[in-house]
Amino acid sequence: MKIGIVTNLYPPFQRGGAEYVVVRTVEALLDAGHEVFVITGMPKNPVSDLSTYVSTQERVYRFHPRNIYFILQDNRYWWPVRLLWHIIDAFCTCGGNEVGQIIQSEKPDIVITHNLKGIGIRIPQFIQKENIPHVHVAHDLQLIYPSGLLLAGEENITFYTKPFYAVYRKVCKWAFGKPDLVIFPSKFLQDAYQKYGFFKDSKIEMIPNPAPKFDLVEKSERSQGSLRLLFVGQLEDHKGIKMLLSAFRKFNIDSQLIIAGEGTELPYIKKHIKDDKRITYLGYISVEQLVNCLEIADALVVPSLCYENSPTVIYEALQAGIPVLAADIGGVGELVENGKNGFLFKPGDEKDLIGAMKQMNDQKDRFGKMREEIKKSVAPYKLETYTNRLMEKLKEVIAQK
Repeated sequence: MKIGIVTNLYPPFQRGGAEYVVVRTVEALLDAGHEVFVITGMPKNPVSDLSTYVSTQERVYRFHPRNIYFILQDNRYWWPVRLLWHIIDAFCTCGGNEVGQIIQSEKPDIVITHNLKGIGIRIPQFIQKENIPHVHVAHDLQLIYPSGLLLAGEENITFYTKPFYAVYRKVCKWAFGKPDLVIFPSKFLQDAYQKYGFFKDSKIEMIPNPAPKFDLVEKSERSQGSLRLLFVGQLEDHKGIKMLLSAFRKFNIDSQLIIAGEGTELPYIKKHIKDDKRITYLGYISVEQLVNCLEIADALVVPSLCYENSPTVIYEALQAGIPVLAADIGGVGELVENGKNGFLFKPGDEKDLIGAMKQMNDQKDRFGKMREEIKKSVAPYKLETYTNRLMEKLKEVIAQK
C-alpha cells in the first residue's frame, strides 16, 4: 500500500510526543513493507543537514509555510502577531497547494494527516478534492483552542473570548472538511471534539498511541539509595515544571530530580537549581539517552497543568517498567492507575504532588519488584498492535471509498 503522511513537524523539527508517534508510525509501516512518503514543514533557513534525518527507505518532502514565522518560533511573538499568524494559517491556500501537487504526483492509496497547525489547516480540503481516502489522527485540542492548550481552572470561557472561540471552531470545521476516518488516542480527546460538534460526518475510532520498543538493562541501583525522580518534556509553565521544582524543594526526603527537555522556562530552571545539588538538568535528550535515564529512575513525574491527550512519555515509562506520578487531567487517568502503575494527584496542587512523591518513596521497593506488572499495563498499546489496528482501519476506509 502507498501511504502519504502529512504532519506539521518531523525530525529534526519537533516539539512533543506527537512527532514521536508519527515517526514510530512511519517506521512500522515501512517495516511492514508499505511504501510511505512524508510531507512536512521546515523553517525558511534550516541550520541542520536534513538529509541526515532521512532513512534510505523514507522519502520526505519539506516546504516552508508562507506565514510570519515557523511554528516552533511562536513563543517569540506577542499575541497580536500570533493572532495574525493563525488567520493566515486558516485561510491561506499555499500549504494546501504544496500538498496537493505532491499528492497528484505521488498518487497514494490513502493519506494520513496529523497535526497541521502551522502548515495550513485547509490541507484536508485539498486531499479530499483529489478524492483520495483521508484519515486524520488527532493529538491535542488545537482545533478547539488556537494554542491547543486548556489549563486546569480555565475551563469556562469568558464572555469576551466566547465569540472568538466560536468563530475559530467554525473556521476549523470548514477547513477540515469531511475526513473519512478520525482517530483519537484517548476517550478524553474524542469527547472534547464531539462536544463541540467536530467530525459529525466522519467515522470515529479510538486507538491509543503506540508504546515504543525498549531494551533496558536492569540496573540494581534503581532500588537502592535515594528516590530518583525523572521529568522529561517541554520546559513550559503549562507542563507544570515550575510547580514541580517548588514541590521538590519542599520534599524533605532523600531524593534526586533529573530534568530533561528544552523550553522558554529554561532560564528560570537554571536559576532555581544552581544551588541544589539534588537536581540535575540534562538538556534535550535523544531516545537513547532517555533509555539510560529510565534505567536508573524510580519514577517519572508528569505534573501537567494543561489538559493532556495521551502523553507519549507515559507510554515510554510504563513500557520500561517505571511507575508514573501524574496530574489527573485530560486523558492521563486512562493510562495511570493508583497503586498499580503509579499515582495520580490533583493538577496544580503542590501538597498533593508531595503526597504522591511520599507514597512513591514509601513503596519504592514494591514498585521495583513490579516492573513486569507495570509493563503489562501498557501491553495493549504495543507498536505491533497499533500498526495492525491502523492498517485494518486504512483498508476499511479504502474499501468504502
